[in-house]
Amino acid sequence: MVWHSIFRNPLPSNDVERSATSFTNFFLHIHPVKVHRNTLRPAYTFGLGLMSFFLFVILVVTGILLMFYYVPSTEQAYDRMLDLRGSVAFGTLLRNMHRWAAHGMVALVFLHMCRVFFTGSYKKPREFNWVLGVVLMLLTFGMSFTGYLLPWDQLAFWAITVGAAIAGYAPVVGNDVRFLLLGDANVGQEALLRFYVLHVAVLPAILTLLIAIHFWRIRKDGGLSRPADPVSEAPPLQLAATQAAGAPVSVSVKAVELEPRKTYGLQGLVRGPLTKVGNIPDNSVFSWPHLLIAELFTFVVTLSVILVLSLFFNAPLEEPVNVMHPPNPAKAPWYFLGLQEMVSYSAFWGGVGIPTLFVIGLMLVPYMDRGTKGVGVWFARERLLANTVFLTFVVVNVILVIIGTLFRGPNWAFVTPW
Repeated sequence: MVWHSIFRNPLPSNDVERSATSFTNFFLHIHPVKVHRNTLRPAYTFGLGLMSFFLFVILVVTGILLMFYYVPSTEQAYDRMLDLRGSVAFGTLLRNMHRWAAHGMVALVFLHMCRVFFTGSYKKPREFNWVLGVVLMLLTFGMSFTGYLLPWDQLAFWAITVGAAIAGYAPVVGNDVRFLLLGDANVGQEALLRFYVLHVAVLPAILTLLIAIHFWRIRKDGGLSRPADPVSEAPPLQLAATQAAGAPVSVSVKAVELEPRKTYGLQGLVRGPLTKVGNIPDNSVFSWPHLLIAELFTFVVTLSVILVLSLFFNAPLEEPVNVMHPPNPAKAPWYFLGLQEMVSYSAFWGGVGIPTLFVIGLMLVPYMDRGTKGVGVWFARERLLANTVFLTFVVVNVILVIIGTLFRGPNWAFVTPW
């Protein structure tokens, strides 16, 4: 009785019951009744988008728990970090999980975007969802950046100081943007309060809304992209037409390519025999249990990795802020080190020009690349030029981050890491 009052259906044992379970359960109804087998191939998506979402969930849960102990005050913030490490039960574990999940989400969202591009999954009808994904990536950077300041130690203070300085290089509006971020000429109480509000309320709310729309569009756009399904030759169809002699005409339906989209009507729930026209193979499987098991496995793996990292590696916490003793060099957060490296060559082009052109280019890609070939295929030959250009940008950015991390020393001079 309790089971039926909650779930309304018994554990499914056949296709009809699996469909009914998906329709009547809130969490399962978010999924389509069926998904293409290609969706479940680990080597196609590597679960990057799903892992990014699970990391966001971990961030929300651990962030709410950390809010019980944190005070956004320059006089108390650092002491609260010490309390988490020494006085609060599991405080160190919570902070570690939050920190590594934040870094992991930044990395995985970027890798997820790369996966979508290299498989041509931004093409019609998924253009808008690609643009939405680019916005989500920028918001992820913003959420991590605003959280970077909250420990109020030397690392956080000077990293945000450098990051805000990069934002100030924008022509005309640079100083206004910098003041909007900091609320003052320098990083201080106003900046800490603004970053706290952005980090715990504004950006998570926007991210939650856009993630929901992103998932909804994936389903409405026909699921994950994939190559078109080739249909083997169907058996002859006996037509009602006649030749001059009155004999029936036999016509063979040749192989065609289907659009990689599929909808399921109410006939999928009808009991009894159905008339099946042609012999079209069904390459889809029920979301319950196939997709649900894959999602559960991905969640367990994601949570396990974060737990292991949090148990063996503590989130950094340096000395309290001392504006009279800046580190040399002061470095931005690792995901902005590529920008800082470019700024060392040209303040405007490195900090504003090239990043802006890159983001605009990403948003325009699906509207410029209108070809239909190579969708759902890693590094398709039909998309060699687009993949080469994008891969070049990715490799250059990674190299710049590595240079900024390992090969820059005092006064931003080149040094060797060994």
